[in-house]
Amino acid sequence: MRPGSALFALLGSLLLLRLLWGSTTAPARRRLLVEKSREATHGIPVALRTLRSPGTPPPRATTNSTYLNKLLQPTERCTNLQDGFQTLSNKTKRYSEDDYLQIITNIQSCPWKRQVEEYKDFRAKLASCCDAVQNLIVSQNNTPVGTNMSYEVERKNAILIRKSIFNMFPVSQPFVERPYNQCAVVGNGGILNKSLCGAEIDKSDFVFRCNLPPTTGNVSKDVGSKTNLVTINPSIIRLKYGNLNEKKAVFLEDIEAYGDAFLLLPAFSFRANTFASFKVYSTLEESNARQKVIYFHPKYLRNLALFWRTKGVTEYRLSSGLMITSVAIELCENVKLYGFWPFSKTMQDTPVSHHYYDNSLPKRGFHEMPKEYSQILQLHMKGILKLQFSKCEIA
Repeated sequence: MRPGSALFALLGSLLLLRLLWGSTTAPARRRLLVEKSREATHGIPVALRTLRSPGTPPPRATTNSTYLNKLLQPTERCTNLQDGFQTLSNKTKRYSEDDYLQIITNIQSCPWKRQVEEYKDFRAKLASCCDAVQNLIVSQNNTPVGTNMSYEVERKNAILIRKSIFNMFPVSQPFVERPYNQCAVVGNGGILNKSLCGAEIDKSDFVFRCNLPPTTGNVSKDVGSKTNLVTINPSIIRLKYGNLNEKKAVFLEDIEAYGDAFLLLPAFSFRANTFASFKVYSTLEESNARQKVIYFHPKYLRNLALFWRTKGVTEYRLSSGLMITSVAIELCENVKLYGFWPFSKTMQDTPVSHHYYDNSLPKRGFHEMPKEYSQILQLHMKGILKLQFSKCEIA
């Protein structure tokens, strides 16, 4: 063979592979390439081989697919990353925390850009199934006196809406003036500690929070202090505030930090939630507090759970974080998530507490955090919302 013939042959092969990769039949040919490289990648899961970042050292035995990955431009690499992640999302139980952290490292290497059409399409699908603008809250307009309203989860049980209950409801939906421009959904993950995201969060037009998290003192520089809506799990009222009997004053002092925010409770999800939720309303009324109590409509939450079930989230109950993220996509033009981090460590292997204020873990089997987080990661990769993975840049 003439000198240089081997090199020309190799370059010709790589060019052909690249053309095949970008053709309309690329998925099938890509599978063929992955199958050919199995021996060299020592059994690494297919999705993770697809998601390998440019900075990850290649396997010792190099293959044509490895060279091809080096030739791909960043945009092509990130497209392939998204394709591989969509496959991964249906197999979350097979992957460890370290696998997820590697995937997130790869995602961070791709530039994020809001995709208007993707966002509009997803928001339209949410509106079609659930319509948070009209159905999120129980109001006097959608729930008249005499309604026998079924609970969200305990559907065989119902509550009769008497006049005294009816008077607790706002006349109409409180969010009809949307869309808000920039919204922040602030989770409670320990990843927020030392993030310095507070100033950025407080610049948002509307800030959502979950389950009465602390926002005053030293934590405000990391989590912000502005709050427009905060959810309350009724179990917090029972366990932390003693059903607002002897600890009523403590509760009122704590919620003062939220200004005139909406306090959103799932009063009609379980019968056990109703008393505590109503007690919050009466406590605020007696004290002339600035905050406004509102209740999730059970039909909205039921429809939202069905929507996410079609995406593979089949848990017993959605987390507050996924509920509020869904609401924000309908009510806001731009959505950014902070403090969503269901892992025990950072990408640099630094330990992380479950919450930024404690390390109390959720009940086992109640939420499907890997499934939920994989869905949120997909929304980030599609440009529908943006996830903050690390520290915020300070202007």
